Amino acid sequence: MILSGLEIKRRLGRDVVIEPWDDANLNPNSYNLTLHNELMVYEEVVLDMAKPNRVRRIEIPEEGLVLSPNQLYLGRTVERTTTHNLVPQIEGRSSIGRLGLFVHVTAGFGDVGFSGFWTLEMFAVQPVRIYAGVPICQIFYHEITGEIVEYASKYQHNHDIQPSFLFEEISPDLRSDPQLPLNFGMERPLWR
Repeated sequence: MILSGLEIKRRLGRDVVIEPWDDANLNPNSYNLTLHNELMVYEEVVLDMAKPNRVRRIEIPEEGLVLSPNQLYLGRTVERTTTHNLVPQIEGRSSIGRLGLFVHVTAGFGDVGFSGFWTLEMFAVQPVRIYAGVPICQIFYHEITGEIVEYASKYQHNHDIQPSFLFEEISPDLRSDPQLPLNFGMERPLWR
């Protein structure tokens, strides 16, 4: 069962935390999340699942930024969310999809207990100009039954855009290698 917009609002501060909150972003059964002013792109020609890949940051200027086709852009929401006793999920807004912009390539499904910013995997079918602060996607909540074990993995309590950490599953020894200039999250320095 999916929560109504009014039920989302009723559960604020308990099962649902969305910061900052704006009543104007509340929908009948979801809440619009907005786009932060930074994006991240991979610098590698071939991405390797078994190791960290170099990234660089792009700031979205006031006049907007044109996204190119065949390029993956990682973004994040302005809003930080925390969810308890529910399953959060994000979907692109239909007005965004009608411009040929995919907001999350595969990862719209969240976990019970997730707390952080949502990293967006953005892909444009054709060139499209985007703007910081635009309502880019919507979050909605599913009720869950059964015993709950809250999420406590590698993307929990993030403070930034999160590139793939899949390498930590494939090559766990890389996670603790002090020689490796990791570029993920606030606790780890960023490659520039």
